[in-house]
Amino acid sequence: MLILVANLGSTSFKYRLFRMEAGGGEVVAKGGYERVEDYGTVIDDALASLQRDGVISSPDEIDAVGFKTVLGKNLSGCVIADQSAIDALEGFAAVAPAHNPPYANGIRQFARSLPKARLVALFETAFYQWTSAASHSYAIPKAWRDIGIRRYGFHGASHKFIAERSAELCGREDVAETARRLYQDGPRQTGAKPFRVVSCHLGGSSSVTGILNGVAIGSSMGFSPQSGLPQNNRVGDLDSGAIPYAIRTLGIPFDEAERQLTKESGLLGISGISNDIRDVRAAAAAGHADAKLAIECLIHSIRHWLGAFMIELSGIDALVFTAGIGENGADIRAAVCDGLEGFGIQLDPVRNEACRAVEADIATGTSPARVLVIPANEELVLAREVFRKLSS
Repeated sequence: MLILVANLGSTSFKYRLFRMEAGGGEVVAKGGYERVEDYGTVIDDALASLQRDGVISSPDEIDAVGFKTVLGKNLSGCVIADQSAIDALEGFAAVAPAHNPPYANGIRQFARSLPKARLVALFETAFYQWTSAASHSYAIPKAWRDIGIRRYGFHGASHKFIAERSAELCGREDVAETARRLYQDGPRQTGAKPFRVVSCHLGGSSSVTGILNGVAIGSSMGFSPQSGLPQNNRVGDLDSGAIPYAIRTLGIPFDEAERQLTKESGLLGISGISNDIRDVRAAAAAGHADAKLAIECLIHSIRHWLGAFMIELSGIDALVFTAGIGENGADIRAAVCDGLEGFGIQLDPVRNEACRAVEADIATGTSPARVLVIPANEELVLAREVFRKLSS
């Protein structure tokens, strides 16, 4: 089965073409476009490129298109990307304005460009379907809860891959199989010994997730992708009382306050330098106080959520770092693990420093908990789930 995985941003389009079979799959082509103004044009150009390069003889050979959709109103899971999926995306467009409109538009465009292909959406919230009511509920009036305000959690495809791969690396095939089949079978009983993971997806957008026996128990992110850890230029967690106070005191309208919180906050807002951790790190090394503070705030928030999930899990068997910062930031990993030996997390400084964007165990040989670096592979998760959805 040929499955095209489409990654749609507000001004970008990236894709990978997978050939999937029951035993696994492989990437046969990939590409991308920046500064996109017309999705229809770049989608048609991508399909024409695949044909020119001999990857396919006709676009009709593509069996399915998978979309890593973010947040749907009254809809989650792995679903057929039909009008109901578009309606769900548009119903929460104001909550995820950078993600939902491009995906709704992309689904429409692919329906026109590939009329014979099946379209499937895997919502980022899907991995958190089985969290407890206590973990995903806000202390708000019932009327607010009734319109869908709750903790959803995001980066679901990334954390699901970590749930699978960390279990494989730690010899827990029973847990890995549960994680792989989670969207088909739901949570299942595994061996008597629990497998407890805290997954740190750290990049331009970051989140921490607690995972028990392959199933998420909670996320640092909440109702929208604006929450949780400080993001590249998004605020992360903020007391709701700060917004009306800033509006009144600074004399700015609500829309401007929202723009500043989503465009000029996070690492950019604290450092005043950049939303790129590499620039912030360089400025901090040169003695820039606010850049140093930005990094410290990120580390503080990661450790806050790591501690919270270790308590919820009653311990930890594996701490995992993934995504751009998690895979490349040896200094961030070291700071997160600093002083946690008493909790079973013993980082090997030599292994940690040597690890850059490769899969590795960077714990000491005697560490009770493993400390793993696992490169993100959200596209593979999406291709697998599309294949399972259409094969079942």
